[in-house]
Amino acid sequence: MDLIRGPILFRCDATPEIGFENFYQQLSLAAAMQRRRRGTRFLSYLEPLGLAQTITRGNNDWTAAEQLLSTPGDLEATIREVRRIEAAAVVVSGSNISESYIKELTATGVRVICIDSTPSGTHFAKIVVNPYLAPGGKAYRAAPGSQLLLGRKFALVRGLFRRQRTIRATEQPGAFRAMVAFGDDDTGDQTLVRTQQLLEMPKVEKVSIATRTHHERYHELKDLAAESKGRVEVVTEPKELMTRLVRSHIALTSGDTWSMELCCVGIPQLLLPTESRHQMNSKRLDDEGAGTFLGAASDVSFDALYEAVNLVLDDPMERLGMNRCGRNLIDGRGGDRIVNGLEIVLHRPQVAEEQRLRLVA
Repeated sequence: MDLIRGPILFRCDATPEIGFENFYQQLSLAAAMQRRRRGTRFLSYLEPLGLAQTITRGNNDWTAAEQLLSTPGDLEATIREVRRIEAAAVVVSGSNISESYIKELTATGVRVICIDSTPSGTHFAKIVVNPYLAPGGKAYRAAPGSQLLLGRKFALVRGLFRRQRTIRATEQPGAFRAMVAFGDDDTGDQTLVRTQQLLEMPKVEKVSIATRTHHERYHELKDLAAESKGRVEVVTEPKELMTRLVRSHIALTSGDTWSMELCCVGIPQLLLPTESRHQMNSKRLDDEGAGTFLGAASDVSFDALYEAVNLVLDDPMERLGMNRCGRNLIDGRGGDRIVNGLEIVLHRPQVAEEQRLRLVA
């Protein structure tokens, strides 16, 4: 029986209040879907509205959501969109998704994928994805028929990081360069203060700040770069980031998705998380040897950071060990594995029949 190859609907919002990390994770997964010739459509509430260009630039279609995820009226609007585009599956991610929300979506006959790194309650989604190293399977309660895709094999890594993996197989010579990459949200507001602290360390020749243009302190970071006499640069474009990944000797991160991507490239990391889910992931990265967990960002003083940076920069074997451990841990194919799992689910004969009946109805 032939499968109806409907598009994949991505339901996720992005605002300064709820954060941007889930949104960019879905963009990475959408790119993997497109490599398998699947159409991708986003139903998202966006602020700033310029994020819509990020969606369409990746060859995705976008429809503006009138309500935030899981707010009154959102479920009906999502189901209506699923039926309008005849979606084969829906990818949902957010911090306030209820069990009833997933059950109602599943009841329509569409397959639901849920990206969740903070498990609570029972999961009724067909596929549950945790792109971090922790928590593990024991923390999740899955309904019968649900599949758990957890851990390092399912880390979501953008293509630009995978492409630099081979180039940065060995560390580049030259003066020490540090990268500050506290993720898409920077909830602890660490980017500016940690960059200023790095500038006070004699061993650090140059600092590259990897951030987004919608960062709350973007203009302050640009001013700092202008006043640094060339020691600081703000990197927002993918092409610029690719060259900095090759040259960086060390990175300050928060244990989020960016940390997993930097592991794929093999850049040694000092981890300063601010959220509990990132803290669990940071501890696991430290256990695996891919980075050094310094503690919660609010508890790490300048002296502690100064000592940690000097220890890593003074020991080339330590950096080499982090490089190899990170590259062995994350291979950058997590998105493709998630798509394979979805395709297996969708190609079951009973699934195709359910989709036909749903579309007829």
